[in-house]
This record gives sequence, structure tokens and C-alpha cells, in this order.
Amino acid sequence: MLIDFHRAVLNPIKTLAKNKSRSFLTMLGIIIGVGSVILIMSLGAGAQSLILDQVASLGTNLISITPGKSEKNEPPSSVMGILITTLTYEDYQAIINPSRVPDRAAATAWVSGNVELNWRNNSYSVNMSGTTASYLAVQGGEVSSGRFISEEEESNLSRVVVLGYTAKQELFGDSEALGQKIKINKQVFEVIGVMKERGSVGFQNYDDLIFIPIRTAQRLMLGINHVNFMAVKVKPEGDISGTISEISSILRERHDIEDKSGLSDDFTVRDAAQAVDLLRSITDGLRYFLAVMAALSLLVGGIGIMNIMFISVNERVREIGLRKAVGAKNINIIWQFLIESMILTIIGGIIGIIGGVLLSYIASVVINFLGYNWSFKIYFSSVALAVTTSALIGLVFGYYPARRASRLSPVEALTYE
Repeated sequence: MLIDFHRAVLNPIKTLAKNKSRSFLTMLGIIIGVGSVILIMSLGAGAQSLILDQVASLGTNLISITPGKSEKNEPPSSVMGILITTLTYEDYQAIINPSRVPDRAAATAWVSGNVELNWRNNSYSVNMSGTTASYLAVQGGEVSSGRFISEEEESNLSRVVVLGYTAKQELFGDSEALGQKIKINKQVFEVIGVMKERGSVGFQNYDDLIFIPIRTAQRLMLGINHVNFMAVKVKPEGDISGTISEISSILRERHDIEDKSGLSDDFTVRDAAQAVDLLRSITDGLRYFLAVMAALSLLVGGIGIMNIMFISVNERVREIGLRKAVGAKNINIIWQFLIESMILTIIGGIIGIIGGVLLSYIASVVINFLGYNWSFKIYFSSVALAVTTSALIGLVFGYYPARRASRLSPVEALTYE
């Protein structure tokens, strides 16, 4: 048994070691492919965890209301960049009626756009949120100086603005911002507050954001009457599913929708748990799609191994003939070249795994240094899949050259020039 192991494994290793450069270049496709799969799976898991944790941090008692109908497992059409104008500020006012939605703790609505700020000689392009006075009670965040928008300012076209942390720094630097007059798309606004540094939550960088009253944003800045999004926070002891039903009934009544089944709705109402499940489904699909794209490089690596094994067969024709002349069977020749091919791919796979894990760790350190709460995650399943795939590639792409070698005639092989 020991002699068989020596011949079956150690001899192919010695053969590969004689051509170190060629062996390494042959393994390179496998190394890159496996490393890419590990890296993408790790980064995808980290990004998914970051997004889901940040969305969940807003609270599990949140209900989102978006324009347009979407199926249970599909994102809202408005999120996909399709403009839908079925929700209005008047809808929001109906929803905040405590007699209609008794379990509502707070609610908000907003519209968004990109605007340019100007103060003296400084200018800065920034995201604008036209929102309500209750925004912070629903979405979180704190004012570091000054105050937020009042209920009176929300509805009377007041030209006041609250600056996000980055927007304030870019425009004013160390200068005092409160009470200053700035221009937003050539309209003059007074700075009434500056937000505390918050960073990114989900897909939104809250520091690179400004807040103005929602009616001001609609009529003076955007020339619209619809809202992009509404959110309702339910009381801790409240009934979330009941609140969703109440909100849906109000909107159907206002939009003259007689169908109570939901099939004809022109809006979507979801709670935070549904949103998290939807995000998990979307990010899982994206993560696995990218992993499959990276894994295609393994196919290229397998073709490279097959080509090198063909070259190896041609270089060792006399050796094959000598082995067959002294009694080696076809199956012995096949296994000799198959093992060489599998050794190449398995070693390449191991190097790829080590490289992928190392790059994933470096990426997590860099991302955490940039201020994101990033988790370093490596799944055993992805490592096991990488090793198994590497061995299978060696087996599949090494078989044809090995089979060709086994069919060489001993007489022809010994006289081969």
C-alpha cells in the first residue's frame, strides 16, 4: 500500500516540482477563481449584514408606505427608479389622524432631490429631503445645534433649512452656520439647525443631507404635489398588522379603490420585518450572482490545466511507453495524469482560499477604518465548495489528456522522437 501511494502521489508531485514556473502559471487561473469566489462571498455577506443591521436599527415597529403596487417578494417600483405619483401630502395628513390609526406613535413623509447650496464663495451639491416636523421621531437622528423643522413651518412654505453634518462642514467649515442665509437652487433659506454626525444607514448617508419643510420642497423646489415615501412608527404595545390594515383602508378610500383584496392598490404598505426579508432576498440573489460570475474564471483555469496536461503527455510519450512496456495498464496511466491534474487544482484551490480569506480580512479592516460597522465573515460552505470544485475541475479537465495518454501504443511510444 505504501509503495502504491508513493507511485500514485509522490511521483506526480516530483514531476510537477520539476516545472515549478509552469505548474504555478497553470494553477493561476484556479487561484484567481477560487480567491474571487471566497472574496465576493465574504464581502457580500458583510455588506448584507451591514445593510440589514442598519435597517433593523431603525426599529421593528416601523411601517413603510411607498407609491405603486408591488408583489410580496418584490421591491417597490418607486425604489427601482420608476416615478409613481399616487401618494400625496393629503394622504399623509389622513394617516396621522389618531381616530383612524390609533396605534400610530409617529409618522412622517418626505420628497427628495439633488440641489446646490451656495454661501458666499462656497458651493456644494447635496441631497435634499423635504420632510415633516416628526421626521426625527420616526427615522432617528439628533440636532447638534439649533432646532429641527416645526409643524407650522412644515405647511406654510417657510424657507428654513437644517444641515447635515457633512453639508455644514463643506459649506461653512468652522464658521457658525445658525442664522446664516444660504441659497438652495437660487432660493434664499435660513439655517435653523445642524444635525449631529450620524453616518450611513441602509443606503442613505444622513450626513450628506439637508432638510427643508415638505410643502416648501414640493412647491418651491420641485414643482410637484406627490410624496416619495411615508413611514409610520407603531406604539410598542400596538398592533402592527392591524395598523397596516387601517392605513390600507384609508388609502383605498382616498384613492377610490373599491377592491379590498389589495390587487388593485396603487400603493404598498409593509412592516420592517417584511422589508428586512425583502432586502435579504435581494442581497442574497446579488451575492450569489456575483459569485457565479467569479466562478466562471474557474472554467478558464480548467481549460488551462487541460492544455498543460496535453503538453505534458506529448513531452512524456517515451516515459508512458516504458511504463506500459513493463506492465502498466491503461488505468494506471490514466490515474497518473489525473492525480497530477487534481494535485494542481487542489493546491491552486488552497492558495486561492488563503488569498481570498486574507483579502477579505484586509477589506473588512479598511471598511471599518472608514467608519462602517463591517463584519468579517467567511462561510465554511464556501470554502468546502471551493475545494470540492477545484478537485472536480482537475478530474474533469484532466481526464481527456489522461485517457489519450493511456491509449498510446508501447511500441510507438518507445520509438517516438
